[in-house]
Amino acid sequence: MKRQLLLLFVLFSICAQAAKVDTLQIASAAMHKTYKAAVVLPNSYAKSKTTYPVLYLLHGAYGHFGDWLKNTPNKNLVKNLSDQYDIIIVMPEGETFSFYLDSPVNKGSQFETYITQEVVEKIDQTYRTIAEKRGRVISGLSMGGHGALYLSTKHPELFCAAGSMSGAVDMGTMLNREPKADIIKLFEPVFGANGVTQELCEKHAVLQMVGRMKINNISLIIDCGVDDFLIESNRELHRRLVYAKIPHDYTERPGAHTWTYWENALPYQLLFFSKILNKLK
Repeated sequence: MKRQLLLLFVLFSICAQAAKVDTLQIASAAMHKTYKAAVVLPNSYAKSKTTYPVLYLLHGAYGHFGDWLKNTPNKNLVKNLSDQYDIIIVMPEGETFSFYLDSPVNKGSQFETYITQEVVEKIDQTYRTIAEKRGRVISGLSMGGHGALYLSTKHPELFCAAGSMSGAVDMGTMLNREPKADIIKLFEPVFGANGVTQELCEKHAVLQMVGRMKINNISLIIDCGVDDFLIESNRELHRRLVYAKIPHDYTERPGAHTWTYWENALPYQLLFFSKILNKLK
C-alpha cells in the first residue's frame, strides 16, 4: 500500500510540474470568424513574473491547430520542449489548405493577416511575452513550413528566426500529385475554382523570395527527409540560399513526410531557436 501511495505521489508531482496547455479563442476581424489556437505554457510560467519568448508552430495541409499535440508519437513532445527551453509555443489554426496566404479571391481565407496581426496581437495581450521581434520565432511542417518562411520573409519586423520542416517551399509541386483534380479542388479556398496554375503557385512560392530573405537577414533553419516527395524543392531552396550567400542551417535526414520525422526534427529546431533567442536577450 505504501509503495502504491508513493507511486501515486510521484506521478502527481510529475503531472504538477508539466507544461500547461490552453485552448484560446482568437477572433479574426479580417475573416469574420473565430478560430482556436493551442498555447503551451512552460511550467515555470505560473511561478514567475518574467516575460517569455514565443514560438509560433504551424500545422500542415489537411490539418488543424491541435495536430502538433495529438499526432506526434510522443504526445508530450511539445510540452516537454516548452519546459526545456522556457518558451511559449503557440499553435494557431491555418485551415486545411490556406498556405497561410491572404487569398486574392476569398475574403474568408486571409491567414497571412490572421497570423501576423490578429494572432500575434492576441497572444501578446493575453500572456507575458517578449512582445517584439527579438522574442518571436516561427516554424512549421509541410504547408506550415511554407507558411513560416513566407510570413517571416514578408514580415521581418515580427520574427528574429524562422524554420521549416519538410516545407512545401514550391507550391507547384502539389499540382503534380495525384489525383490532380482533388489537389486543384483543395486550392479553391486560396485561388478560387479552377484558378490555380503553376504560374500562380510560383508567384507565391518561398523559392521566389530568396532576394527578400537576403535583405531581411533573419536566421533560418530548414530540414527535409531524403525520402520526402518535397526533397528536391527543399534542395533547390538550399542551393539558392547558398548562391545568394544567405547564412542558414540546412539538414537532410533519413525519413519521409511523416510524424515520426517531424517529432525528430522539432527538437533540433528548438535548439537552434534557443541559441538565437539567448543571443538577443
